[in-house]
Amino acid sequence: MTIDDLMKQDSEWLKGTGPNADIVMSSRMRLARNLDKAPFSNRSDSRQLEAVLNEVRDAALSTNFLRGATFFRLKDLSEVDRLFLVERHLMSPEHAKNTDYKGLIVDPKEIVSVMINEEDHLRIQVLQSGLNLKECWRIIDSIDTDLSKRLPYAYSAKWGYLTACPTNAGTGLRGSVMLHLPALVFVGQINKILQAIAKLGLNIRGFYGEGTEATGNIFQVSNQASMGMTENDIVDSIDRIINQAVRREEAMRESLVAKNKEALIDRVSRAYGTLRSAHIISSNETITLLSAIRLGVDLGVIKNLDRRMVNELFIQTQPAHLQKLEGKPLNSNERDVKRASLIRKNIK
Repeated sequence: MTIDDLMKQDSEWLKGTGPNADIVMSSRMRLARNLDKAPFSNRSDSRQLEAVLNEVRDAALSTNFLRGATFFRLKDLSEVDRLFLVERHLMSPEHAKNTDYKGLIVDPKEIVSVMINEEDHLRIQVLQSGLNLKECWRIIDSIDTDLSKRLPYAYSAKWGYLTACPTNAGTGLRGSVMLHLPALVFVGQINKILQAIAKLGLNIRGFYGEGTEATGNIFQVSNQASMGMTENDIVDSIDRIINQAVRREEAMRESLVAKNKEALIDRVSRAYGTLRSAHIISSNETITLLSAIRLGVDLGVIKNLDRRMVNELFIQTQPAHLQKLEGKPLNSNERDVKRASLIRKNIK
């Protein structure tokens, strides 16, 4: 499988299926692991990093789930290809930097990816569509169990799994969901909800996680700490809190339809009209307008589009995807033109 092969298929998390998929765009589980007796990535020299890269690659590709996966050595990829993998949420923006001794393993369905030599030696992640945290945990736990038979993990009876950042120690588990909350934004209640989520011990970030701002009414929510709780406790806690947020968004959507339907239709229709007719459009404006379109699809205001196609446009209109589609580098203005053209072809 090549980068170009990934361009031709849909990511699993974009399918728009699964529990509460109208509000929860995706669920992700990520495990941080390090090798015993090997310095953390930020303290390793080139020889040590190369050794870890090779050892983790060989072990991961021999596991049952990843036997048919593809290994990418990041230094061999172009800057656009690395950004493409970030845009598909297969690796972090941080992993795309200083790439000499970094690798990425991706399974054919883009459900599982393994970052090698990011902040930790291994960052294993599983992505699913909808509110599917428990299924993500089931898959990642199976992979981790298989890997632990092949790799000597750094583990302390007192502190649990040892990680470069203390907040990841313990279970090493981070669960996150990507929420689409346009109704709560529309009625001005989003800050109240986000503050309540934060008080319950969850982080709120943007579309690409840590260090990014929320755009298009999309919020990524994850647990803050992984120590002092079991993995099942972490999964259950996130699941419970997210279900509460989902119920609030559902209630606001029902209220909008019942009490402010004309204002809702106006906002959705304006977004639809702009996307159908624009010949130049920025990435941020696109995400904002697609958010309104997605709400319109989910509430039945727009009947000729489906959620999956709208989800795919969130990714296909990002800079690296546009350049891959065009087959050449594009400057900012050229991307804005290409983006508008792509949208017009899909929204008619």
